[in-house]
Amino acid sequence: MFAADFNQKIQTSNAQSHSREAVVKSLKKQKGERLNCAVSTDIIEETADYMMAKVTLKFESFTKTDLVTLEREGNNWKVSKSINSYK
Repeated sequence: MFAADFNQKIQTSNAQSHSREAVVKSLKKQKGERLNCAVSTDIIEETADYMMAKVTLKFESFTKTDLVTLEREGNNWKVSKSINSYK
């Protein structure tokens, strides 16, 4: 799912950066949880081997926007970068 060099950045008042290992560990802790939000996805750019998507999660009191970069590795798409922001 994630490229070997995956990196996640979170844009808040104190910007954070997380490695692939840290994100996978966090996701494993959340296994089975369901989020109470509306989700929308827009493909911003797409070529044969590259894609950028905007994923918006709209919760009751805030919105999380995730700009995701995906790269084709063989026959699979891998997430190589994720930039999150909150409103």
